[in-house]
Amino acid sequence: MSKDAAATKDDQQPLQAGLYVVGTPIGNLSDISARALDTLRQVEVILAEDTRHTRKLLTRYAIATPMMSCHKFNEAQRSQQIVQRISNGAALALVSDAGMPGVSDPGARVVAACRAAGAPIYAVPGPSAITTAISLCGFAEGGFVFLGFLPNKSAARRRILAEWLPQELPIAVYESPYRAIKLITELAELAPERQVFVGRELTKHFEQSLVGTPADILAAFEQRSTKGEWVIVIGPER
Repeated sequence: MSKDAAATKDDQQPLQAGLYVVGTPIGNLSDISARALDTLRQVEVILAEDTRHTRKLLTRYAIATPMMSCHKFNEAQRSQQIVQRISNGAALALVSDAGMPGVSDPGARVVAACRAAGAPIYAVPGPSAITTAISLCGFAEGGFVFLGFLPNKSAARRRILAEWLPQELPIAVYESPYRAIKLITELAELAPERQVFVGRELTKHFEQSLVGTPADILAAFEQRSTKGEWVIVIGPER
């Protein structure tokens, strides 16, 4: 038997009991791995941040696996149920709406509970908005700082920015369409000379990615839509 044939045979073996943390597309539904699809088909239940959202992915690939909600409001409660099911021999998949669970998305509590209980945990890596943005910005080859979502209030955002802007590494954040322009406006005051990358609707039909000073970005979006999730990378001081 050839190595390729052996690998294919191994890939088709039933999953071991445990939690499978599965990366799902951040926009384009074609951006999912064969292993992720195979895992989602084989597990007993898919733990989804929003079952309505995940249903679109499952329908696209004709996957009929049952789902159970697991989001930030019920994650702690679900964790013990998940641990119990795994201890009884179940293989469960954990997905968020987009990207890797636990990266500014629900999932960390479930993983921590499984780890504390000694339940097996497996990663099925997939797309991530943060790594996509880092690969597109062109100025983070030496590493970066990821701060997730900044606080809603301007004063709190400014305090965090004032703390991190003096660092020598690029700073990456997620932002909602409702606060993205406010954040760029604050950067225009706090770090007007910095290069800033913004990625909006990455991998989707209306994807946009721009690099420029905060003033450049503000000018570019005077006539553009701000809808969709944003990833912003603030370049280091030159």
